[in-house]
Amino acid sequence: MTSIASRYEAVRRQVADAADCAGRSPEDVTIVGVTKTVGIPEIGAAIEAGMRDFGENRAQEFLGKYGLFPQVRWHFIGTLQTNKVKDVVGKACLIHSVDSLHLLRAIDRKARELEIVQPVLLQVNVSGEMSKHGMDADEAQHTIEAARELPGVEIRGLMTMAPFGRPEDARWVFRELKRLATCLGALRLNGVELDELSMGMTNDFKVAVEEGATIVRVGRAIFGR
Repeated sequence: MTSIASRYEAVRRQVADAADCAGRSPEDVTIVGVTKTVGIPEIGAAIEAGMRDFGENRAQEFLGKYGLFPQVRWHFIGTLQTNKVKDVVGKACLIHSVDSLHLLRAIDRKARELEIVQPVLLQVNVSGEMSKHGMDADEAQHTIEAARELPGVEIRGLMTMAPFGRPEDARWVFRELKRLATCLGALRLNGVELDELSMGMTNDFKVAVEEGATIVRVGRAIFGR
């Protein structure tokens, strides 16, 4: 196996172990390989190793890599500016980082222009860090309510970024996002169920899976430094 293949297999084993500990099926967790700063040969090696989900942070890089590897699922996971919405909508299988109703409306407009429905996640700033993008709980609820008038988008769930540090220090963030998704989902606003939770990265994805992540965004553990 190549080093990327062996790293990917190690991540899969760790996800499976964490899922088992939580009484969940590993099949319920999608590993998204984060390709920020990752070269084309490395992405090709990851595809050969069996990876099918990849995530990019910036629209220009997203477009280029999507064009080179259209056979896999591309997620947009970074901050999305409204003037870049046109580059991502209709190409991303999932936009993880909708951090405002203003951005959701821009995505809706482009999706309706393309006559599609764009799946998205709402980014929630659970930790309250000023450096993190995202809505608070009340804004997330308001955005879901407002989405009734936005037929071009489908809100699939929530995403968050935990503070970098000890994995155990991030556990409360993941637990709180899960709690929020459960509470909002129980309201059945517009029929939105919030089944997807995108949380956890290389440093803390095992804890995230234990706390209910359905998507983990892993770069360094697969592609190296």
